[in-house]
Amino acid sequence: MIPLSGILIGAIFGALRAKSKGGKGKDMLQWGAVFGIIFGVIGMFILIILQRTL
Repeated sequence: MIPLSGILIGAIFGALRAKSKGGKGKDMLQWGAVFGIIFGVIGMFILIILQRTL
């Protein structure tokens, strides 16, 4: 659940960041995809750490 929410939050954050820099639709998609992947990987590591410690 944590990686999925990380992907969603990252995609929203990336799209908003691209829009604030004056990006168009394709820029927002690319930034959203990149940030979604990054936040998803971070969420996966958090999930692994939580599973191993609890």
